[in-house]
Amino acid sequence: MRWILPAVLLAAGTPAGAQTVAPREVTTSAIAAVEALGKRVVLGDHKAAIDSMYPQWKKRMAKRFGGIEKLEEQLEGIGEEMARNGVGIISFKTQGAPRVYEVWPGKPLDDGDAEAAPVFDKWLLLIPTVTQFRIMQGDPPQTYVINSHGFQVAIADKGRNNWSFINGSDVSVSDLRSLFASLPANMELPPVKREVAD
Repeated sequence: MRWILPAVLLAAGTPAGAQTVAPREVTTSAIAAVEALGKRVVLGDHKAAIDSMYPQWKKRMAKRFGGIEKLEEQLEGIGEEMARNGVGIISFKTQGAPRVYEVWPGKPLDDGDAEAAPVFDKWLLLIPTVTQFRIMQGDPPQTYVINSHGFQVAIADKGRNNWSFINGSDVSVSDLRSLFASLPANMELPPVKREVAD
């Protein structure tokens, strides 16, 4: 729930794990997929966040919550909990250029050559987002509008655009590197912050 410029063609000679650029259709597809997910959540379909979660991350989250059923219950109950606390989602949008990485070293180009370069067969994009919330607090109640800046991690197999996601508010650099060891240790994540709207 807490959750652009299209890049040009893939740059040649980029060091493994370094930030790169992706073909325009890749960034366009990833941004569209994030916006579609955000729209579903704004409309109250919080289960969409579970259904589209990156599978390996979903397994970790399920373990933290004591099983996939408990994870689903937790996320499906978010809407009711927000309503009880006087919180509603007004809007969701992507904002700014994504950071792009090639990840997941696969099989070498030549299985018999230990020196062969690894094959990075997935795209990983960090896509900045802004979710706007309406909050009612106090007695008598006052209404505030909060802009919540975050990001979505969008992952897909190259050539397929089969996007799945990791919510940026729940993940750290070390979390991402434990899933994708090719990511640089000094990578920076987009900022996660909240501010009262003007």
